[in-house]
Amino acid sequence: MSDSFKAIVARAGDDGKIRAQLETLGVAELPDEAVLVDVEYSTVNYKDGMAVTGAVPICQSLPMVCGIDLAGTVVESRSDDWSPGERVLVNGYGLSERHWGGYSQRARVNPDFLVPIPEAFSSKQAMAIGTAGYTAMLAVNAIRDYGVRPERGPVLVTGAAGGVGSFAVLLLSALGYEVAASTGRPETADYLRSLGAHSIVARGDLARAAKPLEKEAWAAVVDSVGSTTLATALAQLRYDGIVAACGLAAGADLPATVMPFLLRNVCLQGIDSVMAPMAVRERAWKDLAALLDPARFEPVYAVKPLAQVPELCAAILAGRIRGRVVIDVNA
Repeated sequence: MSDSFKAIVARAGDDGKIRAQLETLGVAELPDEAVLVDVEYSTVNYKDGMAVTGAVPICQSLPMVCGIDLAGTVVESRSDDWSPGERVLVNGYGLSERHWGGYSQRARVNPDFLVPIPEAFSSKQAMAIGTAGYTAMLAVNAIRDYGVRPERGPVLVTGAAGGVGSFAVLLLSALGYEVAASTGRPETADYLRSLGAHSIVARGDLARAAKPLEKEAWAAVVDSVGSTTLATALAQLRYDGIVAACGLAAGADLPATVMPFLLRNVCLQGIDSVMAPMAVRERAWKDLAALLDPARFEPVYAVKPLAQVPELCAAILAGRIRGRVVIDVNA
């Protein structure tokens, strides 16, 4: 076992700005956590883009190994719950914020953060799903738990060509829902239809000033965009509908009124993937394994090497990433 490994590390420059780049570290530099993992794959998420570029101060201590996802194999463990050879993954839990993350060939991890990789998936496939697919599953489960069945009407997915949106379309389609996919990139229409979207909604139809109430259109919504898009989606919800809100790519504001809540009995359900309880995580990954055929989501992702993480993180913030990017940390 080599004592050195590669990682994407964020540090403060002489100008005070945080920047992340590829470095060589030693195993002795890793945090003192109970489980050592040989990392195989990570992913690129919107939050990673903010952390690696320094666009938002995600890293709460420095230096910080970035990457909110990881998948790999346990090689050492001081925990009774995990043994060498077990395949594991981590989503969120403050990775890249308070804990060193997955853009690394080695990681020492709190054993309470680990989830076994479902037998249905390889490590690469688990990271193709990653936080984005896991978040999409949490949102879809919120819609199902609220009682919205496919016969209730169409479900809108905003930001549909992104990672969360792509998996939300796949999952909802697999469950028999009629899916309307909203995107600002018309060139992704065929891609979205291949994932199961019944119709395409232009971003501009939603990203605008909404009336307090508009014509009822959606039985439910998975929203990863926020701002005016979320406000319009709320105004268009059918009676007793639900929005599962899991992102803020367009902004954290919500220029809406209480009218949909008072007159249409709708629900705005927040989706937190970072600190979700373990039982919720395990249910989500069990459902993902049951619903997703790996061959169906192969077109959703591309695999890139660790060295390309900084440029990929800039690209995701600029809206230039379709679907998912899996990072092979050993490439």
